[in-house]
Amino acid sequence: MIASLLIANRGEIARRIIRTARSLGVRTIAVHSDVDAQMPFAREADEAVCIGTAAARDSYLRQDRIIEAARGTGAQAIHPGYGFLSENAEFAEGVVAAGLIWVGAPPSSIRAMGLKDAAKRRMIAAGVPVTPGYLGEDQSPDRLAREADAVGYPVLIKAVAGGGGKGMRRVDDPSAFAEALASCRREAASSFGDDRVLIEKCILSPRHIEVQVFGDTYGNVVHLFERDCSLQRRHQKVIEEAPAPGMDAGTREAVCSAAVKAAQAVDYVGAGTIEFIADASEGLRADRIWFMEMNTRLQVEHPVTEGITGQDLVEWQLRVASGEPLPRRQEELAITGWAMEARLYAENPTTGFLPSTGPLATLRFPEGPRIDSGVEEGGEVTPHYDPMIAKIITWGRSRAEAAACLARACAGVKVWPVRTNAAFLARAAAHPDFIAGRIDTGFIETHADTLVPTGEPSPAVLQAAASAIVPAGGGDPWTALRGLRANAAPSRRIEVEIAHRPYLVDLAPGAVGTRLHNGILFVEGEAWPVGPRRADHVAGGGAGDGAILAPMPGRVIAAVVEQGQKVAKGDRLVVIEAMKMEQALLAPFDGVVAELRATEGEQVSEGAILARIEGEA
Repeated sequence: MIASLLIANRGEIARRIIRTARSLGVRTIAVHSDVDAQMPFAREADEAVCIGTAAARDSYLRQDRIIEAARGTGAQAIHPGYGFLSENAEFAEGVVAAGLIWVGAPPSSIRAMGLKDAAKRRMIAAGVPVTPGYLGEDQSPDRLAREADAVGYPVLIKAVAGGGGKGMRRVDDPSAFAEALASCRREAASSFGDDRVLIEKCILSPRHIEVQVFGDTYGNVVHLFERDCSLQRRHQKVIEEAPAPGMDAGTREAVCSAAVKAAQAVDYVGAGTIEFIADASEGLRADRIWFMEMNTRLQVEHPVTEGITGQDLVEWQLRVASGEPLPRRQEELAITGWAMEARLYAENPTTGFLPSTGPLATLRFPEGPRIDSGVEEGGEVTPHYDPMIAKIITWGRSRAEAAACLARACAGVKVWPVRTNAAFLARAAAHPDFIAGRIDTGFIETHADTLVPTGEPSPAVLQAAASAIVPAGGGDPWTALRGLRANAAPSRRIEVEIAHRPYLVDLAPGAVGTRLHNGILFVEGEAWPVGPRRADHVAGGGAGDGAILAPMPGRVIAAVVEQGQKVAKGDRLVVIEAMKMEQALLAPFDGVVAELRATEGEQVSEGAILARIEGEA
């Protein structure tokens, strides 16, 4: 077994690798940027080395500094995790050239699967079914347009070197092809330095099915069954599960065997994932599942495979890299139960999933599920790296049980003041169509109206907020009694402020005080600042009342107007900056700046009132 391991990554995956390495008696070394010096992964490693400043290009992407750190600390091997340099063949070669063990795919395999067109040609030669399309060298717009016509619309234009949903466009009509092609090429050139594209048939009821494969240095390759990653938003995975719903034994055998063939075709060693696209219009069928691409690394969603197989995939990686054969033969692997994973992100679904950064004054997870997280309460979500807070992983004896556990877990998340997608995840996991397995990659878009919170407190939130301030109101917490009649229970109308807006709530009879956490009410994965109504608010305030609220935590970089100034609808009022993005807040209608609270340079929390516009009489 490897004696010492440097982890060329950060956050959640670094902690995950440290956990398994420690159980095997392997000494661990973390590398970190200056802003990550106090992150949990840097503290938990046996040794930590700073390799640069916050920007990834100056730290986590610096191959020379990572290898230098490995040499300086006596590390025997380097594990790249996922992201950053995990699929960089040059880095893998540099690690090996430095006399170190590379815990990852061979550089030749990374290269073979790195370009989509070359990978598909290799798969065709290996007898692996691929999506109908065009992979030719002729990249002229006329030739690509003709090939799209031949494939049949709708089609996908994909960057040859693409990934993560970048450099991809769906085209439904020939008249839109030229513009989509030009846009795709610009994005591909900017993101990957390569503007070449391929054409694929667009599957109208697509399911994203992927198979976990593993190879060793003795030529053995096995699969650890499939995962379904169909719940996506903008081509980014949201909820993953294993096994895939609706997968029968014959189809599973076909797709998993194809995945093993794909891995064998590139002499694969280590953990990898073969990704397939399935036409699910008539359910999952072996003749309607096609190879898309291979990820030559460990995947973010690997815990669901661990959940159904009982295997530690990081341990497998370390054993294979140490020269051992695979820990299990194919016939020794089986599926037990069902596992699901949801990705908890620092983002606000009510503002179009804008990123949310700042301190994690509160970060609490319910008991029961497996939580893989890179941060902790009292820490911070910075704008420098991926905004994932945690992976929430549940297991059940059935799919229904796993989904119910996941919905409860997401609803029980408590995070403040950073905003998260917890309520969105809870709604998705509890949606009747999800529970029934009626899913495809368009699920979230189709059900957006019911999945995305509106930003307005629900009746349950209003009641909970009103009851929460009852004990704080003294002997007479309500301010008015309305609708009294003989023999009827009195209605207690409570004036309460929720998320910086005033509301009048008729408190239900028998309501008791709800517990607040430092002035914050947590309901079904959402966080609501709650308190008694402030005197400077007008009862009934809400949408359309002229209040200008900060859409995310950030810094005020300009207050463009002055109190008392006349403004027209669409005029810029305040400009805030968050995650290196500027956002101008505009006047919602013609009027006067009745109130201006924004101060240049001030840090503001999401939902803070920055200004208020009153319409002219």
